[in-house]
Amino acid sequence: MSEHSERSVVVERTSSGQFTATNARGGSISFGTSSESGQDTGFTPVELFLAAIGGCGAVDVDIATSRHAEPTRFSVTVVGDKVSDDLGNRMTNLKVSFTVDFPDDEGAERARAILPRAVKASHDRLCTVSRTVEIGAPVTTTVADA
Repeated sequence: MSEHSERSVVVERTSSGQFTATNARGGSISFGTSSESGQDTGFTPVELFLAAIGGCGAVDVDIATSRHAEPTRFSVTVVGDKVSDDLGNRMTNLKVSFTVDFPDDEGAERARAILPRAVKASHDRLCTVSRTVEIGAPVTTTVADA
């Protein structure tokens, strides 16, 4: 285990239905509820969840492959079904698909050969986000000063 294992973000309301998450390093991302008209292009929490799954895998795979060749295309698509049933609102049928192309130059063959193993390693042991979803972790919620 690393010496500093805790990670955190603070989510603050910025306006009706709109929020900003800020990490300990000062980075931030805004998100909120989608508008009824569909005009709002901002991310919803569910879309951020999907992006976290895809982004975590993307980082792992990019580190493993790009040291051999710079990709000409690197795209990760994450899809799932949002359902509401007796268990409450949740996502099911989560699928992650990598589309990665490399140029025909030195190192590209090695990068292409590594790609399937890198995707598998990310899924099976490296990606903290998808590993947490698959294994499960309790979430404790409280009200401060209550």
